[in-house]
Amino acid sequence: MEIKRSGSQPSNKGPSEYFTGTVRIDPLFQAKEPARALGASVTFEPGARTAWHSHPLGQTLIVTAGCGRVQRWGGPIEEIRPGDVIWFPPGEKHWHGATPTTAMTHIAIQENLDGKVVDWMEKVSDEQYRA
Repeated sequence: MEIKRSGSQPSNKGPSEYFTGTVRIDPLFQAKEPARALGASVTFEPGARTAWHSHPLGQTLIVTAGCGRVQRWGGPIEEIRPGDVIWFPPGEKHWHGATPTTAMTHIAIQENLDGKVVDWMEKVSDEQYRA
């Protein structure tokens, strides 16, 4: 058994090449072989969002606070709220973040495939975000 105490892992700022706006990433757990799952709590300030991206083995989001947005490539923007659970299948191009006026926090869980958990793509434009 291993217990990771709250506050024992430093928060990180979401890198500007993959995020628009202010984003804080708090690591929760890393997979230990043979497991592959890892998770983080991610907080997006109003207007903040990820770039378009996909995950080789998919991703689960669990919204814990605030109000956010998600969109898969070619689909409509969907509003998400605390308690919502979102699943993106492997390889599905998508983004997620806060609404323009409200922060949002979610737990993100994905799996490592041969050292990779995410494929980053272009940033979500302001026009796409406001659509």
